[in-house]
Amino acid sequence: MKRQIIFLMTDTTRKDMLGCYGNPSMKTPNLDQLAAEGIRYENAYTCQPVCGPARSAIFTGTFPHTNGMVTNSIAMGANVKTIGQRLRDNGIECGYIGKWHLDGGDYFGLGICPEGWNPDYWYDMKCYLEELTEEERVRSRDPMECYLEDFSESFTYAHRCSDRALQFIHAYKDQDFFLAVSYDEPHGPSLCPAPYNTMYDDFQFESCPSFQDDLSKKPFLQQVWAGKNLHSPESEINHPSRSLSLFLGCNSYADYEIGRVLDEIKRLIPDAMVIFTSDHGDMLGSHRLFSKNAAAYKEVANIPLLIKGGAQNCVVHAPASHIDLAPTIMEYFGLPIPKLLEGKSMLSQIQDPSQAVNDVVFTEFTRYEVDHDGFGGLQIMRAVISDKYKLVIHLLDSDEFYDLSADPYEVNNLIYDENYQDIRNKLHDKLLAHMNETRDLYRGYQWRMRPWRKGYTPTWDNEGYTRQRENEEYEPRQLDYDTGLPMETAIRKKI
Repeated sequence: MKRQIIFLMTDTTRKDMLGCYGNPSMKTPNLDQLAAEGIRYENAYTCQPVCGPARSAIFTGTFPHTNGMVTNSIAMGANVKTIGQRLRDNGIECGYIGKWHLDGGDYFGLGICPEGWNPDYWYDMKCYLEELTEEERVRSRDPMECYLEDFSESFTYAHRCSDRALQFIHAYKDQDFFLAVSYDEPHGPSLCPAPYNTMYDDFQFESCPSFQDDLSKKPFLQQVWAGKNLHSPESEINHPSRSLSLFLGCNSYADYEIGRVLDEIKRLIPDAMVIFTSDHGDMLGSHRLFSKNAAAYKEVANIPLLIKGGAQNCVVHAPASHIDLAPTIMEYFGLPIPKLLEGKSMLSQIQDPSQAVNDVVFTEFTRYEVDHDGFGGLQIMRAVISDKYKLVIHLLDSDEFYDLSADPYEVNNLIYDENYQDIRNKLHDKLLAHMNETRDLYRGYQWRMRPWRKGYTPTWDNEGYTRQRENEEYEPRQLDYDTGLPMETAIRKKI
């Protein structure tokens, strides 16, 4: 039996922007059908709610703090291998079509196919711009272009990505392959043709407590981020607008383009595994915030995740994470899971959704951007999430703790509530262990020494361990600092 995976991804799709997640106002029939044919994950989290770092975790199986891409516009280390490289080295054809955002370039990328991926199908946003005239490039960044009578879907990046995906499927339908199709849409400028460009002209979100959060018990960075919206009435935050209409319309248009690919999969390779997700979401006014930044709110961090290829029409409520996708893909292709991958395979859960993979998952933030530095600068965050609780530590600010069952809108910050002391501290310990186990380069006693966690005396040697990089596939074994010989144990007490 052939092993084939099509990995579909959009940019900035919130979970509630898909109809299958319970919002009937959202017109996403193709993804809704995919959910019915597979598994819908309710509590899946991105590893960092910003484009490049989120993608780095997906395609390397390591957290941004491990692979080095702690912010946009910083390239991963030369010794970091992507899933494409790992699969191609084992004889599996790999295509990547769409937004990459991992080469350290600006928003559009460098247009150069990385090692492991088929160069005949490499098509990042730089490649798209190079197809256009200078006039067309300017038009491709102007949202008002959508309203011109001669605007065509063939002009959009999404359409051209879908076309290439169909070509790849035709070319490799009779062999094992992994194909990633990474749409930039619905991310701004949200270009989409009629009828999508006006489909949501009167739309606004239902009123809910998150729009009324005054942020008075939240980290100061959120109050600064809110800016003028901090004291605005909900009517000025949650209302119909052209930008919101176009964004949601473009989301439905992305669903249409994905549908073109799904139809061809169903026709030619119906047994292929299909994975859909998004890199992160957008606050869209919730908690008086817009866009994304150092927050673990569900609007930006709790992403959609649909997987077809096992159980059908199922919902998984257990925590899931992007970090688990790379090991899942490796196991699907019958390959050993490398030691340095920081997630776990979900394959058993895909076959039997009652299987639990994680009791908690982790997300983080370090910076938003380097080149475009107007988004808060250095904001170091680490978070741990279970099915019922969420602990968020802001190293340079105050912290957050939420009871997700009692407070699904994440309004009531319980970080100092002693009724939750035991569960809060247990999650804190899990987070600290995770930072140590994954060699988080920002770890230190400051993460343990929080004002709500008493009884800790800091020491200069932090946790007292040394942890060396362990990679048995592409690098020689690291040499032990004390002996100069190949290390015997990657994790040991400092001498």
